[in-house]
Amino acid sequence: MGQDIKSLRTRIKSVDSTLHLTKAMGLVASSKMRRANEAMLKSRDYVSALTDAVALLSSCAECKKSPYLQDRGTERTRMIVIAGDRGLAGGYNANVFRLMREYPDAEIIPVGKRACERYGAAVNSSEHVSPAQAMELAKRLCAEFAEGKFDRLCVVSTEYVSMLTQTPRITTLLPLQPNQGTERSVIFEPDELTILNGVVPTYVAGMIVALARESFACEVAARRAAMDSAGKNAQEMIDDLQLSYNRARQGAITQEITEIVAGSGN
Repeated sequence: MGQDIKSLRTRIKSVDSTLHLTKAMGLVASSKMRRANEAMLKSRDYVSALTDAVALLSSCAECKKSPYLQDRGTERTRMIVIAGDRGLAGGYNANVFRLMREYPDAEIIPVGKRACERYGAAVNSSEHVSPAQAMELAKRLCAEFAEGKFDRLCVVSTEYVSMLTQTPRITTLLPLQPNQGTERSVIFEPDELTILNGVVPTYVAGMIVALARESFACEVAARRAAMDSAGKNAQEMIDDLQLSYNRARQGAITQEITEIVAGSGN
């Protein structure tokens, strides 16, 4: 009986320690949530403006000559995979990697510590993707696409639907999809093709930053939800263990009293 009481006391302390950890991680995630959402919304506005400009340019007949509008199929695909820097975020990282199983032959460019560890690349951070880093990557990828070194450029990221729902998705960046229905009321100088070819690296860089920031907001939201759930489960476990501990203590005390009474009778 004494051994059971000691074991229960040890388990209660262990679960209580876990409960404090989950609460702390939940508070950290909550503190990052507002900044992550603000950065995500700003990036969405920026990308929306870029997308409108690219759509307007791609609707021009002259721009059909651009290498960025040439559809060469999907045989050689490069995929930028954005995952988290840390674990304990529910299914956030697992969902991204599960989606990647459908593309076993793709050439992968990982972003985020978990993605780098999985695909064997130099470790970088998905939380701190800077515009300068994205532009450097975009310029290289756009140049190689124009040279025909690969046929398609995609980004695997996570879409923020709500605090409780985040969905992995694939966004195709190159080749651009020609827009036939855009009305033109703009005069371009020097010409549409030159401007389109010049703006595409900026567009790709902007998309990479925006998708990384949205993915980070998803990671924080997923971690907060996971920690809330873990905290509730830990508290329920502590309550159950405490009840078992109290019963064991009551049984031990009752046994001691019985032994004392029996001894005094003799």
